[in-house]
Amino acid sequence: MSNTRTYIRGGEFLITDTKPEDIFIPEDFTEEQMMMANATEDFIDREVWPNKQRFEDHDYDFSFDLMKKLGEMGLLGISVPEQYGGLGMGFNTSMLIADRVSGATGSLSTAFGAHTGIGTMPILLYGTEEQKQKYLPGLASGELIGCYCLTEPGAGSDANSGRTKAELTEDGKSYKINGQKMWISNAGYADVFIVFARIEDDKNITGFIVEKGTEGLTLGEEEHKMGINASSTRQVFFNDVTIPVTNLLGERNGGFKIAMNSLNYGRIKLAVATLDANKRSLNE
Repeated sequence: MSNTRTYIRGGEFLITDTKPEDIFIPEDFTEEQMMMANATEDFIDREVWPNKQRFEDHDYDFSFDLMKKLGEMGLLGISVPEQYGGLGMGFNTSMLIADRVSGATGSLSTAFGAHTGIGTMPILLYGTEEQKQKYLPGLASGELIGCYCLTEPGAGSDANSGRTKAELTEDGKSYKINGQKMWISNAGYADVFIVFARIEDDKNITGFIVEKGTEGLTLGEEEHKMGINASSTRQVFFNDVTIPVTNLLGERNGGFKIAMNSLNYGRIKLAVATLDANKRSLNE
């Protein structure tokens, strides 16, 4: 006889009886996890909380410097396996750190979330071994900053309708990308761009890895937003951006799956990433 478990979905928890043993509480975190959480909280108290005005003043360099320091602490590589330079810890730990990083400003929280989630997870989940070896150690340490280029002027919620094109060159050795992306978090200081484009008339988009400095890759000006003022948000333009075929991410026609599954990691963290900020606001 096998045991089966029924999962609660959506808001069902409001009207469904839940067993106490199925509820995860903070006291269930291990000593190691709490040590990391406390170290993160100390960092926010020391480096971030006293400097809130710098974020409101659009100090993008300050956000970038803080991201580098988080990398030095190992906090950008929570979910990256040890073999690729990360800490190789579980999802609950990554949630705990995302909570603490949110403490003083949405600007740093957004930069952190975009980098550790949609900027890193596509390579971790779908990259080749060579791609993982090349990019993940730098992304885990903060030597490289990642961003995720999906949204376009005419393709937001319907991500698979993007018009950015990728064309295989005649010699079959490269892809040439043309198009435009918008609302790209971390674009201003990113080194690794996860880009989604359609090859020829494929039904679905395909994922690619594009490096900073590639000829034809240009950025728009920083967007002036109502909040998260020191989170870099720019348009990204691709004008005959040529990358080797080895930079195709996952499978051809498989980009929509990569895009959605990577976003799924971030959706629950968006809720977590407001918790410490809420606590601090109430205390203030």
